[in-house]
Amino acid sequence: MLSLIWQQQYDPFHNAALSAIVAALPVVLLLASISLFRIRIHFAAITALALAFLIAVVGYGMPLKSASAASLFGAAYGLFPIGWIILNLIFLYQLTVEKGLFTVLRGSLGTIAPDPRIQVILIAFCFGAFFEGAAGFGTPVAITAAILIQLGFSPLQASGLSLIANTAPVAFGALGTPVVALGGVTGLDVKLLSAMIGRQLPFFSLIVPFWVVCAMSGFRGMLQVWPAALTAGVAFAVPQFLISNFHGPWLVDIVASVCSMVAVVVLLKFWRPKSVGKTTDQKLFQTNPRELRRAWIPWIILTVAIFVWGIPQVKNFFHGLPGSNPQLPIPALHNVVVRGPEVGALNGPPEKAVFAVDWLAATGTGILFAAIVSSMMMGYKFTELAKIYRATIYRVRHSLLTIAAMLALGFLTRYSGTDATLGLALAKTGVLYPFFGTLLGWLGVALTGSDTASNVLFGNLQTITAKQVGISPLLMAAANSSGGVMGKMVDAQSIVVASTATNWYGQEGTILRFVFVHSLVLAALVGVLVFLQAYVAPFISMVPK
Repeated sequence: MLSLIWQQQYDPFHNAALSAIVAALPVVLLLASISLFRIRIHFAAITALALAFLIAVVGYGMPLKSASAASLFGAAYGLFPIGWIILNLIFLYQLTVEKGLFTVLRGSLGTIAPDPRIQVILIAFCFGAFFEGAAGFGTPVAITAAILIQLGFSPLQASGLSLIANTAPVAFGALGTPVVALGGVTGLDVKLLSAMIGRQLPFFSLIVPFWVVCAMSGFRGMLQVWPAALTAGVAFAVPQFLISNFHGPWLVDIVASVCSMVAVVVLLKFWRPKSVGKTTDQKLFQTNPRELRRAWIPWIILTVAIFVWGIPQVKNFFHGLPGSNPQLPIPALHNVVVRGPEVGALNGPPEKAVFAVDWLAATGTGILFAAIVSSMMMGYKFTELAKIYRATIYRVRHSLLTIAAMLALGFLTRYSGTDATLGLALAKTGVLYPFFGTLLGWLGVALTGSDTASNVLFGNLQTITAKQVGISPLLMAAANSSGGVMGKMVDAQSIVVASTATNWYGQEGTILRFVFVHSLVLAALVGVLVFLQAYVAPFISMVPK
């Protein structure tokens, strides 16, 4: 039995710098392929995966069968649940487009907020945060990017601005899943982690509405709508702080996003910018109340379905049904890989590798349910639904392939140990570790596309290194999640979701170049805040004892 166990090694070349360089090669190749050489992203992802496979097997000594199993496991996870969400969300969107209801919705949103800069705040930031809190996994970017492009935004703007706006809510996404996972791998109290993250991200919840408008129309354009940006930021940041500190991570985004949306809509009853931003070709029009209700109903049904599917009691009910959640251990991978003592617990158990086909409780199934119910209300026939669904599958085929390849790369990185090699390299920064440890969280999300996955990968490493450096493990565990949210806009999974929603597939490199600097600068700012919280009064008093 012992012969089946393989322990990760993090310095296979007996030179920490060389090992880190080799471990980083697949990521460098991926980013260079899509941003510099403009290679189609699915080809770039497959090429990077091939290089990572070679490094894992030849460089790190990972068994061939285990490396293959890790890649297949990641690809399967990319298709389900993530690809399942995207497929059904685009299906619902296409149903509304075919009936002309999305045009009505566009006019409605344009009437509420005729200025495109306020549309970005209301839709990409406020509305997107609600879907992040309820579902996560790319749902907010897909929905908000699709709405923005229908409002007349260019594909680049719709994609890039949706990605930038979907940052501050990510740590508490999917009903607090990243924080719960972080507590699980670190052994730290979930409510304390929630409180610490809630003393970091509200600063950026205040900043992001201003930032996203600046990215769209410059500093002068932002100054013209600063009341809306300030209202959205304050109305989000205050509940985010209060709920995360006095309740827990579960309802933070839901409550904060609703408060922010309501506050902006109320503000618009009394204030409008003097000049309307010149970005969209939106033409406002009047429509009768019945058409307006028909246009909003599918999205209301979607919102309710996603919220209901995210309730733990509902998930538990689905899990209790026979055959609803089969657990499939991955051969040659499950309980085979052991993390080294540098990043894992001493004599810790092998890594689990179980593919949960949680088909009934999956968010994508809730979206499909919403689409079917909405289609009945829109008067579709079954043959029409089947035709549109086939067309949707064809439309997102390259996106699904890319996501499968990207998640295969992420899982292979995790099980081979190359992720830990990069993490340990950043951990050797001494007194500057609070800053670079935060960037480790950013790197984790950029690699895996998930704040939850980044917390699982690096959460324990953060606490171990924090103890060695002499700072709070709670602070650095939280910093991993807070820094990670800024990596969400540059991970390939999110970029593919945005390009698919805007029907701009093949231009992922352009989107990456648009958001990369924003992502890196914001992550660095989080690092500065964490550094201050580690060493400098009065910030140090913000760390719970």
